[in-house]
Amino acid sequence: MRNETQHPRVTVNAMRTYKRIRIPGATYFFTLTLAERRHNDLLVRHIEALRTAFRQTLADHPVVIEAIVVLPDHLHCLWQLPTGDDDFPTRWRLIKSRFSRQISAGERVSSSRVRRRERGLWQRRYWEHVIRDERDYRRHLDYIHYNPVKHGYVDDPKAWPFSSLHRLIGRGVYDSDWAAPPDGIDLDLD
Repeated sequence: MRNETQHPRVTVNAMRTYKRIRIPGATYFFTLTLAERRHNDLLVRHIEALRTAFRQTLADHPVVIEAIVVLPDHLHCLWQLPTGDDDFPTRWRLIKSRFSRQISAGERVSSSRVRRRERGLWQRRYWEHVIRDERDYRRHLDYIHYNPVKHGYVDDPKAWPFSSLHRLIGRGVYDSDWAAPPDGIDLDLD
């Protein structure tokens, strides 16, 4: 995890006054959510399509995926952007559109999305947070891996198959008996 001490670039979305802090080479926490969350398991049901969208996008626009968890209706991840690169919006636009193109149409689509010729799979926006320091990094890492338990999908984080926890246990980042929540996970980012 490294965040360079360059001045951040702030971008403003023309639709609304929405600002994103963009720091080249920074580490970011992201949450992306499907438009319809209730009783929607699209992301895990089509996990291979999501993996393909990630692979295709990151082949051309690499990042280091420090951690990720994919739940039925949303995902969380930590990305380390390359030195000199702050363009996470392009990566997310490509991942979302590539995933959507692999899924058969049929979802409910709002009139505004029809006018813009958009699919209705994803919420338009997403949450991003610049990781400030090692403590912030660790809190978000734990939050990502405990999220399947938080939402009631499993009792033990290791039981969730769509998580980088298994890889990080193998690398010694987590102990094999890690099961979190001591008081360290107090983020409510959903």
